[in-house]
Amino acid sequence: MKGSYKELTLAMLRTGIFGFGGGPSVIPLIRHEAVSRYRWLEDDEFGEVLAIANALPGPIATKMAAYLGYKQKGVLGAFTGVLAHILPTCLAMILLLTAVNVLSYSKAVGGMIAAVMPVIAVMLGLMAYEFAEKAVKGLGKWLGGLCFIISFLLLQVISIHPAIVIVIFLAYGAVHFKLKDKRKHNKSKGKEMSV
Repeated sequence: MKGSYKELTLAMLRTGIFGFGGGPSVIPLIRHEAVSRYRWLEDDEFGEVLAIANALPGPIATKMAAYLGYKQKGVLGAFTGVLAHILPTCLAMILLLTAVNVLSYSKAVGGMIAAVMPVIAVMLGLMAYEFAEKAVKGLGKWLGGLCFIISFLLLQVISIHPAIVIVIFLAYGAVHFKLKDKRKHNKSKGKEMSV
């Protein structure tokens, strides 16, 4: 479903305004706009795009904004999406830099930042849970759990770069689902021959 420039601009402005704490914390907001509100993408496609965007260099939120804009309106849409996403932050930085000395010593500002951090953690946790639930649904409990353990070991114990781990699992996913489709096809052929 193609969106209008107005929808694209409003969606990316909202993610730029309400996205506090950097790229990963904005992803649930972008997902809400693209999947739930405007239905530009299915949840599975959003997960695939997110995985590919994580493997590429640069800020994740702007890559997602560019992809959504491009999918909706081509090159001009990509430009519009990125501009609408970064504009609120740029304007806020320009305005707040003039008052940074006063705000840096304020206990109220420190309290606001401390209050927002748990909200971001919950949003990221919820999104991770939803993706894990889909992984278990698609792969099964044992294989999903095994993939989690392998990715944890690769990232935390061996310290392989996350982009490499994502590429490994994307390649595995492509092979896994091709084999799964081939097995389904062979089973259906076998049933047809026995009938």
